[in-house]
Amino acid sequence: MENFKNKFEDYLLLEKKYSLHTVTAYINDIGFFESFLSEAFDDNNLITVNYNQIRAWIVSLSDDGISNSSINRKISSLKSFYKFLLKTKQIETSPLLKHKALKAPKKLQIPFSEKELDLVLNQIVYTDDFDGMRDKLIVDLFYTTGIRRTELINLKLQNIDLSNSTLKVLGKRNKERIIPILPVVENQIKLYLTERSRLQSIVDGEYFFLLLKGVKLNDSFVYRLINYYFSNVSEKVKKSPHILRHTFATHLLNNGADINSVKELLGHSSLASTQVYTHSSLAELKKVYSSAHPRNKQ
Repeated sequence: MENFKNKFEDYLLLEKKYSLHTVTAYINDIGFFESFLSEAFDDNNLITVNYNQIRAWIVSLSDDGISNSSINRKISSLKSFYKFLLKTKQIETSPLLKHKALKAPKKLQIPFSEKELDLVLNQIVYTDDFDGMRDKLIVDLFYTTGIRRTELINLKLQNIDLSNSTLKVLGKRNKERIIPILPVVENQIKLYLTERSRLQSIVDGEYFFLLLKGVKLNDSFVYRLINYYFSNVSEKVKKSPHILRHTFATHLLNNGADINSVKELLGHSSLASTQVYTHSSLAELKKVYSSAHPRNKQ
């Protein structure tokens, strides 16, 4: 069975172009299911699995307090695995053929307001050194480009083109896209690069953003940075890089941007992915509609 899992892992990495983080999550989910089969049924043969066994795992996960959303993600990993086994003719029918996803409440992502962004970018005093210039640039780059956390961390020096005021990012499934840079951010980049060149030691020189020790950023550092600065101005429960990406899209839409243009800037493969950001725009539209329509004044 390990051989099939290894081949599936290669398939996700090389053919589907999934990130290592995503592939690891898929393989872990399959491993957890395999362990459950061994404990509950004394048989961990994934090839001969039936839906009743999968259903038993779902019930077990639910009993352990795992949310429906998390269970759906684990089952999605299994679905992908069995689709791969079908494709490679290891099985004739997927045991998940008739499975329906569990109902899960939609999480409402609340974007930051324009006032909150103004406070973070224009009212907070950042230290006048490498750390301060880098931190402010990270916040501004998230807000003005909508890039993902992994895209920001893996941004290379060669991907910044100040002559054309653009940056190139490598998104999901190794899909490249070009994003314009605003003049105010371009100026910050120049200041940051000057401070960056003065670092005593640079280990990961190809990467644009570095820590003071000269190494590339990591996920937890970026998350803590955003949470720290926005905790000073916002009482929202969630303060993360993803909320800034959400804010980028919402503010563009609220100010009249075309949804297809926003889709391209975000690097979404389908319009449906972008439409999740329109709820805030709809709220803004309703407010304008309510205050402007003559029938509401009678």
